[in-house]
Amino acid sequence: MPIGVIVNSLAVLTGGAAGALLGNKIPENLRNNLTLIFGVASMSMGITSIVKLSYLPAVVFAVIIGTAIGELAHLEYGITVVAKKVQSPISRIFSNKESGMSQEEFMQKLVSIVVLFCASGTGIFGALQAGMTGDHTILFSKSILDFFTAAIFAASLGYITCTVCIPQFVVLILLFFSASIIMPLTNKEMLSDFTACGGILMLATGLRISGIKSFPIANMLPAMVLVMPFSYFWSHVIMNLL
Repeated sequence: MPIGVIVNSLAVLTGGAAGALLGNKIPENLRNNLTLIFGVASMSMGITSIVKLSYLPAVVFAVIIGTAIGELAHLEYGITVVAKKVQSPISRIFSNKESGMSQEEFMQKLVSIVVLFCASGTGIFGALQAGMTGDHTILFSKSILDFFTAAIFAASLGYITCTVCIPQFVVLILLFFSASIIMPLTNKEMLSDFTACGGILMLATGLRISGIKSFPIANMLPAMVLVMPFSYFWSHVIMNLL
């Protein structure tokens, strides 16, 4: 039973709803400062994940080639188009206060939280662990952080933040049920590099949320698919040739 996945998605849904509902009552300076803090928290979690890597070249190649694939496939543009289509009916149903953000800034933050909630190393590893062992501890812990993160972002972005729980649920539930297939094919080093690759995405997400640098984080997502095969190839082929 994917209890952890369900709880995590409900945390984003309820947190987003609470933040959007109380948005007018949360001081603007508090929203802005907490957004910066969540950016720093994302960078911190990314750094702690990156240091767990086993084969740096494999991770770097995965990020470079994965980003190139994402750029050619225009993944971020596709997510932005879908987000705009979802935003329109939600804006008609709920009357949100003016956020003061430009449309470009709004979409940048929305894409950032989609990646933050759906592609974090913690969430992916937590779903795989829950599917293999039945231990939902990681996902339960992540749910607490996601609730408050969704609430703060929803105070600025509105009820559209709640919809992020849908792609998050789809990603995590697929990982949960495929864990029994994926995990036996991996080893400790591959999982470490996978976690490190997710850490790089979280670091880039934190920099983007904080407004320091707008990395194309959605276009970096294919790296998560490539990193474990690259890690295996590096350890079993390249290392034997050196």
